[in-house]
Amino acid sequence: MTTKGATKAMTKTGILATFLTGALLLGGSAAAWGQATPITIKFSHVVAADAPKGKAALQFKKLVEERSNGRVKVEVYPNSQLYKDKEELEALQLGAVQMLAPTISKFGPLGVKEFEVLDLPYLFKDMAEAKTITQGPVGRDLLAKLEPKGIVGLAFWDNSFKQMTANTPMRTPGDFKGLKLRIQSSKVLDAQMRQIGALPQVMAFSEVYQALQTGVVDGQENPITNIYTQKFHEVQKHMTLTNHGYHAYVVIVNKKFWGDLPADVQAMLTSAMADSSAYFTDLAAKDDEEALAGIRQSGKTAIHTPTAEELAALRTALLPVHDKMKDRYGDAILTAINRALGR
Repeated sequence: MTTKGATKAMTKTGILATFLTGALLLGGSAAAWGQATPITIKFSHVVAADAPKGKAALQFKKLVEERSNGRVKVEVYPNSQLYKDKEELEALQLGAVQMLAPTISKFGPLGVKEFEVLDLPYLFKDMAEAKTITQGPVGRDLLAKLEPKGIVGLAFWDNSFKQMTANTPMRTPGDFKGLKLRIQSSKVLDAQMRQIGALPQVMAFSEVYQALQTGVVDGQENPITNIYTQKFHEVQKHMTLTNHGYHAYVVIVNKKFWGDLPADVQAMLTSAMADSSAYFTDLAAKDDEEALAGIRQSGKTAIHTPTAEELAALRTALLPVHDKMKDRYGDAILTAINRALGR
């Protein structure tokens, strides 16, 4: 076995051991979920507790525990406390955790490549367009594609658009040439960076701050709230408000766990998730504005707002990725998106 294979096997063994321990504590089956034993949901995520996703996860916990009168307990684990973003999906499939809210980029490597269409640069002109897709038939079809993987998709949490940061100014497409930029594990994001001459580096979210601080990577892309709450702005000299990529989370649950729940509990969780999703939507735009103000006030990062001409040049440079990556995500999903948006 190769070193990489051995490491993966050890990781899987560790996740499985965690699952078995948890199963023993919970009684191991739905039969143990009587009135005396609360149903426990471990909700794991990789961002800070004060980021919009972290706040919405805590809101979900609050609503569920109030509405279930103690029958359901939600344990929220932020900031990769349990698993890094490379590990959490496998943990969910094995049942070591019951709920996650990974980004849309996590599902391509899982084999649901249609999700990677949402990683395309400049796919949406604004969040209203994005929500038309994720909260409509196209979004429901995407969530349904997760079920063969042992996953039930509960909701899209539409976050915001991503911005670019680096230690050098970024005003033209040529300014990205040769920069080592951290990305999530998405073939579309890889193609996006290569299209402007950057060198994409796949890396776990929990490792990005140190990589930026030590110069392992030159920069990265993320929503403003993640840049601020993870303190990336403290180790990056420049941020350009490119708004180039849609960013969202998908709240998912282990399919077997969900199927074993009593019908009334499923209904209560579905309602609590709908209300938590609305809460997330209200938070996202407000927190983005506050995070941008916080970065400005820190004085540690120069913020560049591109001119109309600069944005047009970047958009023109990146749009060829749409055609180049059709074999990856399939033409049908992009056609469905364009039709739904009246293009």
